[in-house]
Amino acid sequence: MAYKLNDKSYYNNRELSWLRFNYRVLTEAGDTRNPLLERLKFIAIASSNLDEFFMVRVAGLKDQVKMNYAEPDTKTGMTPEEQLRGIGELNRENCRIQYDMYHELMEELEKLNVFLMRPHQLEQPLQDKLETLFDEEILPSLTPLGIDAYRPFPKLMNKKINIFVDLSNELGRQTAIVQLPTVIKRFYELSHEGKTYFVLAEDIIEEYVYKLFNGYQIDRTFPFRITRNADLTIHEEGAADLLIEIERFLKERTKGAAVRLEIDRSRDITINGSFLEEQLSLHPEDVYRFDGPLDLTFLFEMTDKLKHRFPKLVFKSFFPQQPKFLGNRNVYEAALKEDVFFHHPYETFQPIVEFVQQAATDNDVLAIKQTLYRVSSDSPIIESLKLAAENGKQVTVLVELKARFDEENNVHWAKELEDAGCHVIYGMNYLKTHSKITLVVKKVNKKIVKFVHLGTGNYNDSTAKLYTDMGIITTDPRIGDDAVNFFNYLSGYSLKPEYKELHVAPFEIRDMFAERIDLEIESHKKHGNGYIFAKMNSLTDKRIIDKLLQASQEGVKVDLVIRGICCLKPGIEDVSDNIRVISVVGRFLEHTRIYYFYHNGDKKMFLSSADMMTRNMIKRVEILFPINDPKIVEELIEVNELFLKDNIKARIQLPDGTYEYVKNDLPPLSVQDELMKRAIENGEHKKTELLEEHSNILERIKSRFRK
Repeated sequence: MAYKLNDKSYYNNRELSWLRFNYRVLTEAGDTRNPLLERLKFIAIASSNLDEFFMVRVAGLKDQVKMNYAEPDTKTGMTPEEQLRGIGELNRENCRIQYDMYHELMEELEKLNVFLMRPHQLEQPLQDKLETLFDEEILPSLTPLGIDAYRPFPKLMNKKINIFVDLSNELGRQTAIVQLPTVIKRFYELSHEGKTYFVLAEDIIEEYVYKLFNGYQIDRTFPFRITRNADLTIHEEGAADLLIEIERFLKERTKGAAVRLEIDRSRDITINGSFLEEQLSLHPEDVYRFDGPLDLTFLFEMTDKLKHRFPKLVFKSFFPQQPKFLGNRNVYEAALKEDVFFHHPYETFQPIVEFVQQAATDNDVLAIKQTLYRVSSDSPIIESLKLAAENGKQVTVLVELKARFDEENNVHWAKELEDAGCHVIYGMNYLKTHSKITLVVKKVNKKIVKFVHLGTGNYNDSTAKLYTDMGIITTDPRIGDDAVNFFNYLSGYSLKPEYKELHVAPFEIRDMFAERIDLEIESHKKHGNGYIFAKMNSLTDKRIIDKLLQASQEGVKVDLVIRGICCLKPGIEDVSDNIRVISVVGRFLEHTRIYYFYHNGDKKMFLSSADMMTRNMIKRVEILFPINDPKIVEELIEVNELFLKDNIKARIQLPDGTYEYVKNDLPPLSVQDELMKRAIENGEHKKTELLEEHSNILERIKSRFRK
C-alpha cells in the first residue's frame, strides 16, 4: 500500500503545538468549575511554563537565525524565522487572554475583601506603614544604577524585575535602573478594617524611588523584566570533572543573551522601551507590553497565603491512599509473591520511600543502585542512601547533573552522597540519564534476590503528590538481570547489553515502537481488530508519527492521550482518520507514559520514562519496561478507558491542530476525579480488612486465655 506521508499539512509545528498546550492551561483559569484560588494558580503555571519556553525553545530558534541557519523543520517545513513569527502571533494572543483572565479573577477576589493595590491607593495609615517598611527593610538593599558614559548599561539578571527610571534636574535628563533584590519579598500583606491588601514590591519601590535620587525629579518609572537564553552548551568532552564543568555552566547561564523584554505599561500606555531594546540587542517583536504586573508566578505564593482563610476556594483535600496491589503488606514480602503496581498520586509514594529506607538498615541487603534525575529539596531517599553507605552497603547512585534547571540541586546532592561514601556517577557523555530505576540486592533464605523498582516519574516525594505516575516493584529474575547489566553499563566500560525484558534508549525504544506498530498492522490485516493506545507528555518523533499514520491508513484504531505537544494531526480523511488525540489538563499534571498494543488479544502493555520524542529516544538513557502480570495489564486497560470517557477535562484535537472540549452522551466523568474516588474506596476497603484482621488476631488471643 502506498502511504500518504510527508505532506506538511499532516503535522503540527512543535513550538506552536506547545503554545496551544499552554493555552489549555490558561483555559483552566477560565473554567468556573475550578475553585477561584486554583484558577489563579493556573495563570501562574502558564506564566512559569512560558519563561522556560523562552529560555530554551525560543532562545534556540534565535540562535539558529543568528547563525543564518535556515533549514526548515522536517515535519511542517517552517524555517526558524517563520517559527519565531508564528510563536509571536500565537503567544501574544495567549498573553492577552492571560491578562484578561488575571484582571477578571482579581475582581472576584475583591468581592472577598482581598485587594492587590498600589501604595497611593491605600488609606493614609497604611501608606505610612508602607513608607516605614520601605525605609527600614527595602531601601538599604537597593542599588540605583545610573547609565551614562562612566556607568555602562548593567548586566541585569535573568527573570528579575527591574524599575526603569527617567529623572532630571537643572543640568538635564538622566536614566537609571533599580533592580529588585532577591532578598526582599515579591509582595507585602497589610490588613485594615477587615480587608486584606497585597502590595507588590515593585510598586512600593516606584512610590518611594525618589529617596534614591536626592536632588532629582522623577519624570517616569516603569517595571521591566528580561528573559535570557538558558540553553547553553555544557562542554562535556575533555571535562576533567563534570561536576566542576556544571558549576561553571551555571554561572554562565545567568549571562545568556536576552531573548525577551517584558514591560508593565499599566501606568503609561505610551511606553515603548526602545532604549532597552537597543541596549539588549532585541527587536520590536521580542518586546511584550502588559497592562498588569510582570511575572505572574507571584500568584503561587499569594494563593498559598489565602487558602487557609478560604478553604472552599481551593480543591478539596485529597490524601494519597494505600496502593491497591500492595494493601497492608510489606513491600518486600509482597514483591516476592507477585509484581506490585503503584499509581501516584492516587496511591501514596511512601512505599517507594520505604523501599529504600528499609534497604538502608536491612542486614540482608548487600547493594542498592539507583538513578536520580530530579529529587525534592529535603529528600528522604537521599538520606536513606547516605545511611545505607554508612551502614557498609554497596551504594551506587547515578545523579544526572544535566537535568535542566535542576543542575544546581543535583550538584549539591552528588557532593553529599559522595561525602557519605556512596559511589556517585554523573551520567553519560552527550546523553541525559532520564531512567527511573532502583535495584536492591538482598539475601532471602540464603539466596540472592534482585528487587527492582521501575517507574514513569522521578524519585521526588514532593512532586509525587502533584504528578500522575506509575511504577512496579518486581522480583522477576529476567528484569533483575537486566537491572544489574544496566547499572554495570552505566558505571563501567562495556558494550550496550542485550536486555531480556527491558528496552533501553538511545535507539532501542524507538525501534521497538516501530516494530510493535508494524506487528499491529499485520495483525489487523489478518483479524481486523487492530488497536493501539499510547499516553505520554509529548509526541514529536517523525518516524513514529509516520508509523502511526501508516497504521491509521491500514485501518488500525489509534487512541493517543497526550498532555502537551502533539506534532500529529488526527482526523484527516484517508490519512489519520482512525487516530484520536485527547489532552487532559486538570488538577494533577499528567505524567504517566503508557503504551499498549492489542495484538489480537495477545495484549502487550509497557510503561516508560520516555515520551515518543526524538530527544527521549535518541539523546537520553531511558527505560521502557513490560507489564507481565495480567491483573496489572487489566488495571491499566481500565485506566486507559477512563481517559477516553472523560468529558469534563478532556479536550480533543481537531484536524486543524486546535482543541475543543470532548462532547459525548456518556455520564459526566473526569478521569482524575474518578481515580481519586476509586483510590479512596479501595483505601477504605483496605482499612476494613486490616481492622478485621486485627480483630481476628485479638479474638484468637482471647480464646487462648479462656482455654
